[in-house]
Amino acid sequence: MDKSNGCCSFRLIDEYGTFNYEGVEKFMKRVKPAISDERRYAFVSIIGAQSSGKSTLLNHLFGTNFKEMVALEGRSRTTCGVWLAKSPLIELCTFVMDLEGTDGNEREEDDKFDKWSALFALAVSHVVLLNLWANDIGRMHAANKPLLKIVFQVMRRIFGPRKTTLMFVIRDKTMTPLHLLQRDLMKDITKIWDSIPNPQPEAKVLSDFFNVEIVGLPHYEYQKQEFKTQVADLRRRFINSIAPGEIAGDRRDVVPASMLASSLKDIWKLIEDDKELDLPAHAVMVSTVRCEEIVKEKFGSFVAKEDSGQLLKKAEKSPLEPGCGKKLRSIVETCLLEYDKDAAYFLENVRFEKREQLKEKLLKHVQPVVQSMLEHVRNRIIAKFKKDFEKDLAGGKIFNVAARSCFRSCMNEFEKGRADVVVEQSNWDPSMEYDTQLQRDIRAHIDTVRKEKLLGLSKQHAENLGKALSEPVKTQLDIAGDNTWAEIRKLVSCRTESAKSSFSPALSGFNLGKEIKNEMLTKLDKYARDVVACLAKEGAGTVQLRMNDRFGSFYKCDFNQLSSVEDITTIEKKALSASLKVLSVMAAIRLDCKSDNIEKILFDTLMSTNESIVSDDPLAERPWKKVSETLITPAQCKSIWMQFNDDIKHIVKQATFVIELKMKAGENESEFEEIKLQNTLLKDEVKFEKAKNKGTGIAAAILTFLGELGSLFAAIIGLG
Repeated sequence: MDKSNGCCSFRLIDEYGTFNYEGVEKFMKRVKPAISDERRYAFVSIIGAQSSGKSTLLNHLFGTNFKEMVALEGRSRTTCGVWLAKSPLIELCTFVMDLEGTDGNEREEDDKFDKWSALFALAVSHVVLLNLWANDIGRMHAANKPLLKIVFQVMRRIFGPRKTTLMFVIRDKTMTPLHLLQRDLMKDITKIWDSIPNPQPEAKVLSDFFNVEIVGLPHYEYQKQEFKTQVADLRRRFINSIAPGEIAGDRRDVVPASMLASSLKDIWKLIEDDKELDLPAHAVMVSTVRCEEIVKEKFGSFVAKEDSGQLLKKAEKSPLEPGCGKKLRSIVETCLLEYDKDAAYFLENVRFEKREQLKEKLLKHVQPVVQSMLEHVRNRIIAKFKKDFEKDLAGGKIFNVAARSCFRSCMNEFEKGRADVVVEQSNWDPSMEYDTQLQRDIRAHIDTVRKEKLLGLSKQHAENLGKALSEPVKTQLDIAGDNTWAEIRKLVSCRTESAKSSFSPALSGFNLGKEIKNEMLTKLDKYARDVVACLAKEGAGTVQLRMNDRFGSFYKCDFNQLSSVEDITTIEKKALSASLKVLSVMAAIRLDCKSDNIEKILFDTLMSTNESIVSDDPLAERPWKKVSETLITPAQCKSIWMQFNDDIKHIVKQATFVIELKMKAGENESEFEEIKLQNTLLKDEVKFEKAKNKGTGIAAAILTFLGELGSLFAAIIGLG
């Protein structure tokens, strides 16, 4: 590589068509500092006949050091293959390519390399100089017309409209005015263009493909100073050649400088393989390869960055402090902006496609962080809702109002937290999923608390109702009179309505449906009935004791008025009737306002005779009719009544005995006491023997004996 004058010229392709990839890579590394922007460079080539002064023109125009022909050594091929250099005279990085001359003796009839190199120059250059002699203008086979025709055919068939600048440089112009030379040359160019079949009807004119310019230069040997002056003027056209309106301002699909080496190699290979050169496809390939490399580089850098790594680790362990979402978005945005900067000079569609791929990879990488942050936000909002909701309810706020207020407040706060967490660059928003989940969780908590509160209210009102019913119902059951169940029904109705009137307003704040509310109120009715049923069943379990108490209390009240045995019989009937009333009241629950005949059946059956019923027994085993619930079946009533009669026989006998003693003694009180004591001891001795004979044991017999003796003495004392 010749580094003189800073142009770094080297042979890019040798005369055998071998591409020097190692050389171009070294060349690009060396000139890289001169490239301020990936696309701020120009590429200029020259095509012309052998020994037509191409290298000389390039060296004077761009300050390159390509080898020039030495006239004294003869006219032969000087440039072999294709050479590349950078202009040291122009600030804008300008690559200059010198092609081997066409129509040389060395290649004889083989013009394949001429075609290849010309096609290569058109494929990679923004400006192509066509060097020709002034005297060749107007000649059929001169002025590179055959080569020019080949170039035009390739341009139409393969490239399509490109707006490459073709600058025809007329060398050693004569006395013929330049405008006439330009006119004649333009006719020749147009004629050649029109003679080529047009495969693309939409691009019919030469100007769709090329910006054509024609300049003339004086003779280099005879008018050297004028030549240098006009070349210097021409150089000014290249100072800012890529600006709009300048000589290379219409260039398209510029390959980034960082990819230029591989692009040149690939294009030459396509040409060398005799394949049709599809520059747009090649540009896509170049852009794809390089953009993929940038994506890989930026993603690797992103993953390795300390900031993103710390965020990922922290998100796995603990809640993130405010601003983490903004920081995460900034990291992602910075990575994408760095990609945009490095990929700015590649094809837009490819660049955008790869950018989307990079963004997708970045977002997939940060998704755990985003989800973790959203999870922390959700948990915080749930905890806040529970605390605020409990506080509002404790403060006496209506349930439905408190739920709605806390829900709105927490959802607004979640929206703020979501805005801090979500990565704006994403086309997915996981916060929507968390938003939905949060709403479900909050509503589930509201439902749970509602159930607890309703359960508590129900329990409280049920307990109050139970307390309001318990004692009055017990009292009515103890009375066991004609209106006992009518009074109990009134109590149930009154107390239940009172409980409902208190319960109903309490339910209004829970936003319950009419059916649910009515169902809960109806449960109070059932509860009231259950309370009564429980008390009634408890009373039915002790019905015989209740009957004994009723009989004893009734008998005791009238005992002091006894004067004859007939009086005892009257009192006995009253006591039995009162005891049977107890049994009829406790036999069934009557809460449905239906008339029943339990009392009539019992009185008709049990009070008519003390003997067992032998036929057509109305107290056969079956439940009572027209009652809410049977507590004591008819057969059980009969059994209880028979046992009750056995229990009261000795009371009646003792009372009869006392009256008989009293009647015998008359007015002699001392005689009455002596007779009463003798008869009592005799009777109790008999009872002692009976208890003993029953097998209850002497101890039990003694206890029975002493107990009854004490009761009798108490009765005697009372009579006395």
